[in-house]
Amino acid sequence: MSDAKPGTHGSRARDEAARGRRISWSNPAFRGLVWQVLAVGLVAAGLAWLVVNTHENLESRRIASGFGFLGNEAGLPIGEHLISYAPTDTYLRALLVGVLNTLRVAVAGIVLATVLGTLIGLARLSRNWLLSRLSAVYVEVVRDLPLLLQLLLLYTLLQGLPPPRQALNPIAGVYLSNRGLILPALEWHAAHGWVLLALLLGAAGAFTCGRWATARQMADGRPRIVWPFALGLVLGLPALAAILTGASWSIEWPELKGFNFRGGVNLSPEYFALLLGLVLYTAAFIAEIVRAGVLSVRRGQWEAAQALGLRPRVILSRVVLPQALRVIIPPVTSQYLNLTKNSSLAVAIGFQDIVSIANTTINQTGQAVEGIAIIMAVYLTISLSISLFMNWYNRRVALVER
Repeated sequence: MSDAKPGTHGSRARDEAARGRRISWSNPAFRGLVWQVLAVGLVAAGLAWLVVNTHENLESRRIASGFGFLGNEAGLPIGEHLISYAPTDTYLRALLVGVLNTLRVAVAGIVLATVLGTLIGLARLSRNWLLSRLSAVYVEVVRDLPLLLQLLLLYTLLQGLPPPRQALNPIAGVYLSNRGLILPALEWHAAHGWVLLALLLGAAGAFTCGRWATARQMADGRPRIVWPFALGLVLGLPALAAILTGASWSIEWPELKGFNFRGGVNLSPEYFALLLGLVLYTAAFIAEIVRAGVLSVRRGQWEAAQALGLRPRVILSRVVLPQALRVIIPPVTSQYLNLTKNSSLAVAIGFQDIVSIANTTINQTGQAVEGIAIIMAVYLTISLSISLFMNWYNRRVALVER
């Protein structure tokens, strides 16, 4: 029989809890709390010193501080802008144009780099020796060259293209010259906005139907056919909106008038070189990530799918890639962030993004601290938004154990 008295274990636990709350340097919890308070205090003191020192230096040099300059007339010409802009507008609107130009590069670059990187990554796994070797050479060469050097090379090559009158015309309506890439475009009207909204609502409805059908199948094991409803929502709602609003679908074709093209969409050499360089560079890294993700799926998954008689394309899209996404998404998120931050190299080839416009603003106003703070805030906001979305998507595709 045990000699322990009733209540001994309880009293021992209370004694240990009391020692854990004891204010003593020998107590690890108290020691850790003291070090944390000291670390926070040192950081706060350092920040306070920086703020006070900056304020004193600005006052001694009679440099005004604050963001009041954003309401002043900019007098800054901007060649490319998604919204209306004139040099008589304020610095705030000029910086907004720069933010939209940065987003224009980042969003298009992420989409194109993802598609190209996925294709190249799968090509490296191809049984075709030539295709696999060419993909490997592309990845190794592009990844080993500095991005800035690639941007300067692409911009120089675009500047060396023939003038508009001798422009390259690889496809009907598409022209490539030293003025950039000219493409046909849809003549946009206000009615098209309602059609786009209907398309988004239809896509949301189709997604909801798919989730509902999956949930019901998991509950009772009976599959539901939802594709007719989803197709009706995605195509029917925009078609109905187009009929009700009378939206026209005329294409604006570029035409050579004088010394340049008129009509269509003109991607300037600066924007086209920046976008092409970012896509080619980032796609090389994404290709290796995709290849590693596919190789991480065990060979038994391929063999089991082949035993069921599935085709290689179906195996890759329905069996392998959904499992590989759990490995692919985290590093691809880092590449998306890198692409967004690398777009700041636009200043080297003359594309006016947020960095370029903010630098010009700093030179004109002398508001260096505020200008740099605006650049940091813009990139921080974009990066956090990308991270939040990709983390949400990563949780959706994560393997859930039952």
